[in-house]
Amino acid sequence: MSSHKKFTIEERVRWGDVDAARIIFYGAYIRFFEYAETELFREVGLQYGVMFDELGIWLPRVHLECDFKRAARLDDLLEVSVFVKRFGARSMRLNFEVRRKDEEELIATAHFVLAVVDQETFKTVPLPAELRERLAPFAANHEHDD
Repeated sequence: MSSHKKFTIEERVRWGDVDAARIIFYGAYIRFFEYAETELFREVGLQYGVMFDELGIWLPRVHLECDFKRAARLDDLLEVSVFVKRFGARSMRLNFEVRRKDEEELIATAHFVLAVVDQETFKTVPLPAELRERLAPFAANHEHDD
């Protein structure tokens, strides 16, 4: 069994996140996932501005997949959790889970695959060891896959 932990933020479903039926619009989830991802990196000392400048890489999303299980509604307080499902040689996969605060039932799950590319050439490069090391407490595995 993995010893990883999930990083969780809270986010309120706001008027701009919902459709006419006051149910969250699917595109709002992408923003919530981005918030959780950004705060995870901040939590481990890898704020994007600093990390990108120091490591000379970008982390473009090359795949995104989301499953919607229940409807979130206007004013719901959501918990958006993220963890590293897998480190690849030149990429990583982040998994997301969305629940209403203090509830176990999942509202949505998702994953992003982030490629590691050189800032100047946009060619894939190996995942920096520092990135792997800092994110290790939030990783489902500590080895890498190709």
